[in-house]
Amino acid sequence: MKPGSQPTRRTVLKTATAGAALGTLGFPGLLRAQAASIKIGVLHPVSGIFSYSGTQSRAGALMAIEEINAAGGIKSLGGAKLEPLLADAQSKPDVGAAEVERLNEAGVAAIVGPYASAIAIATTQAAARHNLPHVVDVGTADQVVTRGLTNTFRFSPGVSTIVNFGIDSLVRINDAAGKPAKTVFIVHEESAFGTNTAKVLNEELPKQGFQVLETVKHANPTRDFSNIVLRIKAANPDLLIPANYYDEYVLLTRTLQQQRVAVKGVYSILGGGASSYKFVKEFPDAAAYVMDCNHWFDPRKAAALALKAKTEKQGLFFSYEVFLNYNAVMYLADALERAKSVEHDALNASLASSTWDKHILPYGPTKFVNGQNTGARPAITQVLDRDIKVIYPNEFSSGNVVFPVPPRKT
Repeated sequence: MKPGSQPTRRTVLKTATAGAALGTLGFPGLLRAQAASIKIGVLHPVSGIFSYSGTQSRAGALMAIEEINAAGGIKSLGGAKLEPLLADAQSKPDVGAAEVERLNEAGVAAIVGPYASAIAIATTQAAARHNLPHVVDVGTADQVVTRGLTNTFRFSPGVSTIVNFGIDSLVRINDAAGKPAKTVFIVHEESAFGTNTAKVLNEELPKQGFQVLETVKHANPTRDFSNIVLRIKAANPDLLIPANYYDEYVLLTRTLQQQRVAVKGVYSILGGGASSYKFVKEFPDAAAYVMDCNHWFDPRKAAALALKAKTEKQGLFFSYEVFLNYNAVMYLADALERAKSVEHDALNASLASSTWDKHILPYGPTKFVNGQNTGARPAITQVLDRDIKVIYPNEFSSGNVVFPVPPRKT
């Protein structure tokens, strides 16, 4: 049609027909393609002393987001894709809290993270000021979910659950071996995670007949464990129980090996290195026979093994940071699907009422009470034949416990 001319009846009909065809055949597709993305804050310490764990955590979250988007996004919201907004807590609680404010200004529907307990205490409090849903990936300190924050949700178990399970499992292992262990030496890092773990251990171990010889706190970071190991050697405990993050855990066990300190077992509660394929690969002799009560995947589940293979294909180690963040995002996506909304109240209510059970963890039924999944539980692992095996509970074990352990190689 020439400029300025009037449309003919034929032109009008042709245009209307084309428009109808677009509306019938193509326009719904265009709507789906243009569905607004859902911004998700992915907040971890990818620099500073927790950078390794933070980087692993971020990788797990992003793998889940990629899978969700590839499967069609959040279908109840028109196939909206999850859009990760990355944030770095720099291993500092105050920076983590500041990043929450930035993410909130950017319009995120929720936050996943931030790995460490001390950071989680700060970020969940900051998010609460905006009623912003916050899914905690690890952050085991009890304070994370005991302050009445209705925006905070932890799918994985907290420190009291883990420590109590770990003590019960230790008693079972020790009893089955004829009770060779009677004395304990505890080494823990200084933040909320290590301090809370040591507190519960000191309260509960004596009730089970164990004598706590000494409890030693160390700073983050610590680059020399020689003096602490000398104290362990002088105390001559049957068991050493470390509670610290990856770098310090590895250095402590390597120093034990170098100074030829013999104990009947190293039994970790949330040991930062004990349940780590990186530790096993890089320092197999120091890692040998170490036991740990920690977050772990269910080795019977095909989905867990598939995620492990995918993680390793990317050149990463399949650590608890990876699979806990993967599951945290999947849990959040399910809540978004059921809420059919990104509005904070609706999403918080959906997270609180979740019974999502597609996780790859050895958990019972999902049920949230005051922001904590009460179905969450840890597992007991041991480094056997340069691999990490589940030794308890029996229903999903993949190896047989060795305790007391043979003398360490030097």
